[in-house]
Amino acid sequence: MELTTKAIDSLRIEHITKRFPGVLACDDISLDIGKGEVLALVGENGAGKTTLMNVLMGLYHPDEGRILINGEEVNFRSPNDAFAYGIGMVHQQYMLVPNMTVLENIALGFKQAWKPWKLDLNMVRDRIDAVARQYGLAVDPDAFIWQLSVGEQQRVELVKTLCLGARFLILDEPTSALTPQETDDLIALLKRMSGELSIIFISHKLQEVKDLSSKVAILRHGRVVFQGNTIDHSSSDIAALMTGHEVVLPHNDAPACTMGPMLQLRNLKVRSDRGFLALDDLSLYICKGEIVGLAGVSGNGQRELAEAINGLRKVESGQILFDGKDIANCSPVQVIQAGMGYIPEERNTEGIVPSFSMKENFILKDTDSEKYSSHSFLKNKVVDVEAEQLRQQFDIRSPNIEVAAGSLSGGNIQKVILAREISRSPKFLIAVYPTRGLDMGAAEFIHKQLLQKRNEGVGILLISEELEEITNLSDQVAVIFKGKIQKVLPSSEASRRRLGILMAGVKDDEEI
Repeated sequence: MELTTKAIDSLRIEHITKRFPGVLACDDISLDIGKGEVLALVGENGAGKTTLMNVLMGLYHPDEGRILINGEEVNFRSPNDAFAYGIGMVHQQYMLVPNMTVLENIALGFKQAWKPWKLDLNMVRDRIDAVARQYGLAVDPDAFIWQLSVGEQQRVELVKTLCLGARFLILDEPTSALTPQETDDLIALLKRMSGELSIIFISHKLQEVKDLSSKVAILRHGRVVFQGNTIDHSSSDIAALMTGHEVVLPHNDAPACTMGPMLQLRNLKVRSDRGFLALDDLSLYICKGEIVGLAGVSGNGQRELAEAINGLRKVESGQILFDGKDIANCSPVQVIQAGMGYIPEERNTEGIVPSFSMKENFILKDTDSEKYSSHSFLKNKVVDVEAEQLRQQFDIRSPNIEVAAGSLSGGNIQKVILAREISRSPKFLIAVYPTRGLDMGAAEFIHKQLLQKRNEGVGILLISEELEEITNLSDQVAVIFKGKIQKVLPSSEASRRRLGILMAGVKDDEEI
């Protein structure tokens, strides 16, 4: 079954302006993308990238400006209008129904398959097969979404968009939740696809921008500050244009920790949601004033470890000694009261309450403290002053502290969580993918905050798939594989090659 949507030879955005209450999200933006081009759209969190793409998809209506396809002005009133012209978007937050199959998810938007009193799933299956052959995108139509890894779900989103006839792809942070290997696979796939499609690629990972795009456009505070050929500029040049200053990610150069252990994990056994042992006799200890980076391919027990420590998952056996006290199977409230800070993996569902205001999210863990409440009533003036200070200190881009946290950009949501956890002066901090989806400027800021806490004597367990982040910040690196610690080594000995071999499950030092 061939895809018959007409090709888009050129797409131009002219003088697009979009305002929200208190925010000028897009300020007189003009861009153009030709056939077969890959345009990287980069900028700090809150620079207006996603808003601009939502205008292009018909999700928002511009206050000023126009969109031209093949020289003809178009007016998109909804995403259906954009789809009709062959424009498809893969959003940062995947739009899939977890308890439905791949086939059923794709069928939801495939109007041609909806017949009177019947849904023609065979037609949908044929379209999936056609896309798989045409673009080399293999998916299992009968697999349930919840059974798939994040990388596999990303692939399903791409297949779904292409099945709907997309000839122009918008990808919003497509690699933010992928492992390094999945990222490499996706970049290779998009390179092949760019021979037949035009692509707008939003990313904070500048090496990917260099590897994939032919042109780059940089937004800052809602305006285009630079457009040009990617090949003419280094990653550091692009980062400086994004932020307005040179970006230098900090390194942990402090002396090795000499304080005693703060967190000791002894022979932990914890089961996954599917019932198998996600942590199998895992042991690890972290000192006060020490950062231990946990390196490993996603799905080797990192999530279960973070949840078990924070009282969100049952421990079958073993101990979690926190400042000398066993907190295994304590409630989350007890763990919080003991002095644990937690930056979770899923910021939108576990890190914040999206419908609550930003200031309410700042005090989620302290609503009953004397500082913020009296006789069960919040001290609103105190809360407002503290929230405004945190907003400014952590450079959270929002019109005010009353805005719903869920309406912020992903990077600003991450800053809200970080501000809350650090401002509570924890004894220990578990940071799970703390800079996922953040621009380099925001990552630089967060790295400095983590190192500052480390130098103040706070122990930190840093869980990340960004090996550069782990080696830059950690005193020691622990490698996890199938729920066990393969090896713990000083960061100075943790080369990318050595870590990669350990992450693959090889233990023998002779192989390293």
